[in-house]
Amino acid sequence: MKYVLVTGGVVSGLGKGVTASSIGVVLKACGLRITSIKIDPYLNTDAGTMSPFEHGEVFVLDDGGEVDLDLGNYERFLDIKLTRDNNITTGKIYQSVIDKERRGDYLGKTVQVVPHITDAIQEWIERVALIPVDGKEDPADVCVIELGGTIGDIESMPFIEALGQFSYRVGPGNFCLVHVSLVPVLNVVGEQKTKPTQHSVRGLRGLGLTPNILACRSTKALDENVKGKLSQFCHVPATNIITLYDVSNIWHIPLLLRDQKAHEAILKALNLQCVARKPALEEWTARAELCDMLHEPVRIAMVGKYTGLSDSYLSVLKALLHASIACHRKLVVEWVAATDLEDAAARETPDAYKAAWDLLKGADGVLVPGGFGDRGVQGKILAAKYARENKVPFLGICLGMQIAVIEFARSVLGLQDANSTEFDPETTNPCVIFMPEGSKTHMGGTMRLGSRRTYFHVIDCKSAKLYGNVSIIDERHRHRYEVNPDMVEQLENAGLLFVGKDETGQRMEIVELPSHPYFVGVQFHPEFKSRPGKPSALFLGLLSAASGQLEDIMQNPFRFYKAVTTNGISNGQPTVKIHQNGFGPREARMLSGFTGFTQHGVMESLGGMSTDHLDYSQARKVPNHSVFLYFSWSWRSESDAMYFRIIPSCL
Repeated sequence: MKYVLVTGGVVSGLGKGVTASSIGVVLKACGLRITSIKIDPYLNTDAGTMSPFEHGEVFVLDDGGEVDLDLGNYERFLDIKLTRDNNITTGKIYQSVIDKERRGDYLGKTVQVVPHITDAIQEWIERVALIPVDGKEDPADVCVIELGGTIGDIESMPFIEALGQFSYRVGPGNFCLVHVSLVPVLNVVGEQKTKPTQHSVRGLRGLGLTPNILACRSTKALDENVKGKLSQFCHVPATNIITLYDVSNIWHIPLLLRDQKAHEAILKALNLQCVARKPALEEWTARAELCDMLHEPVRIAMVGKYTGLSDSYLSVLKALLHASIACHRKLVVEWVAATDLEDAAARETPDAYKAAWDLLKGADGVLVPGGFGDRGVQGKILAAKYARENKVPFLGICLGMQIAVIEFARSVLGLQDANSTEFDPETTNPCVIFMPEGSKTHMGGTMRLGSRRTYFHVIDCKSAKLYGNVSIIDERHRHRYEVNPDMVEQLENAGLLFVGKDETGQRMEIVELPSHPYFVGVQFHPEFKSRPGKPSALFLGLLSAASGQLEDIMQNPFRFYKAVTTNGISNGQPTVKIHQNGFGPREARMLSGFTGFTQHGVMESLGGMSTDHLDYSQARKVPNHSVFLYFSWSWRSESDAMYFRIIPSCL
């Protein structure tokens, strides 16, 4: 196992998470298998009980782990599925050591930070690095580790010491340190200043770690004389000093690393030059460039509680971006504080009230994300009512779905006191109730968490079509309240359909309003499984409805296909293997349904080619369809696999 450690200096918020993810992308493009670990030095066991204002969103994994948002970056960039153990916290380490002490594992020893805490950190890293996260059985080739915080923080000292010991233990050729630092530009003189980075590296070296590569954040590319100065004072070769300057979108970061040959420096430090190939980032490049070229806007009103900090809804924003790219639209998010929509705001802050309603009414679609607590609930209800009555595309996630149900019960059923017991425990019409298995005394890890299965009870609905006409889907959850099953029949009789339910049929998962162009609420969090190039089905539905493309998208959902073949051809026909959650037999036949572009034709176009790597693409207008289809696939003989991509967009 090889290890790449990413640390940060000078200030926090430099983008260590994106840098670590981008390093993984470039190494993966070189043919290596990657896993990731995030170290958070705080004492919390996990991120589950932390306020979004404190630490951004809580990202949820398949196994129910509530983790730092950087693990979301890793999953999205690398298309992997991590576990709760991939997020190390001081709380977890100390808890494991204390548990061992109580069991008597250290019998006769004085338990200390060194060696017991530092040994526990190293053992945790080695154990988790061996867990496959890409669907294969064998361990990954490289583990990218991000150390949270900045060098010099008191709380990170045990981890610094442990990682110093770890680098010595695994030995040269197995460990590479990338230090992310700031090179500010003073507006007065316009000069790039190296002193903060010099001090940061000096502090890092004083703690026993020597950087192999410097990744310097700045507003523009570093001048050569600045690189020379940093090289001289930080003892890092000038070729290993990388500039991460401001770019139009974060998908350019892996391209910056590639263009500056960061992968060559890392591969050299890890003795992997002979194993890896030239990074294949054609698809990544195309996506980054496409994002820059889009100009036709689609406006989505984000009606939430934490609108003052965009990181609170980071995965939602990324899922919206992925879907907007698929729809060939430039995403414009209109942040609407839910409290500003309420009647109280009209009296107390009339300007904010008017501005909020103007943004809502000017939006092409409305999204109400998840959240906890009663602040802003009435504003969210008003937003759902506006979207329902004015036929504006609407997506409600978790609490957003519960809000939509409450609003429907009040406005359509006439139950004016309809509410959630979270907000009004004494309501006579509880539309949303506390789940029986939940805990009201312990907050951490007691919700319904992780990947759960949803069964479609209505196949001819928008959600099922967007998922590819499947009967079941697996999505990630994080909630302790649910729609009251005793009120489902009354709500459905009034026109609100619960099209998706859990395995018992008693827990509501997806709700739709059939009479509406797109009015969908889901109890789960589809944003956590959205990926660049593979957008979440329901976010794709929202963006396509908001841009007038929903019917075309439902007929030809944006999907990736992986055809596993033998020597590239299997009796002239590819054997389609479903790659992402939400596929059914219909998708396996989609390619053969396109006039003039059959499965057999695809395989023939590649037949007889003996190159190790071939990229081929073709654009074609399908007769009798108002859809432009862009096909791209790549062949690599070492994997004997063919990848298909279909991006539908209206002409």
